Amino acid sequence: MKLVHLLLALLSMISLNGSAADIEAGKKKSEACIACHGAGGNSAVPMFPVLAGQNARYLYLQLRDYKSGARENAMMSPMAASLSKEDMQDLAAYFADQKPVAIAFKADPERAKLGFVKSQEVLCAMCHLGGMKGQNEIPRLSGQHYDYIFKQLMDFKTRARHNDAGNMTAVAKTLSDEDIVNLSHYISNIN
Repeated sequence: MKLVHLLLALLSMISLNGSAADIEAGKKKSEACIACHGAGGNSAVPMFPVLAGQNARYLYLQLRDYKSGARENAMMSPMAASLSKEDMQDLAAYFADQKPVAIAFKADPERAKLGFVKSQEVLCAMCHLGGMKGQNEIPRLSGQHYDYIFKQLMDFKTRARHNDAGNMTAVAKTLSDEDIVNLSHYISNIN
């Protein structure tokens, strides 16, 4: 009977964490990430994404894609090349556990309004959920930098980024460059 209780306790610990990832180990492993992504994953540089509060599953999958070459970036691909599965899980758990800090971007109100209308039209919240909080392998967009959002949408549109099973590519190809600017203003205004 004690063995059953022990197994149940272990299983509940694993399911509470979502995996056997080690947040403290992730914190130690994140030291190389701070230069670009900031302390605790709160990037102050608009071209680098905020990782704090991002979905752990999404972060893990992106690291895996950088390692495998499914997603390419001159800085991230070499950084991910030597990471083990455990490293990626630990890093993902650590950054997901951090609290995002509001970014210093002032959206143009008219562009943000047009971006909201376009987001409704292309059903952004269907996948990214209300408040652009994301879910599982769908990223959290709220609290992200304008420059980063703009670049990702353009990369999906031009197929420079294609590690999305085609969903974002299908949406982005319908967007004009002006739509992308407006969506980026709208999304970057959500905290």
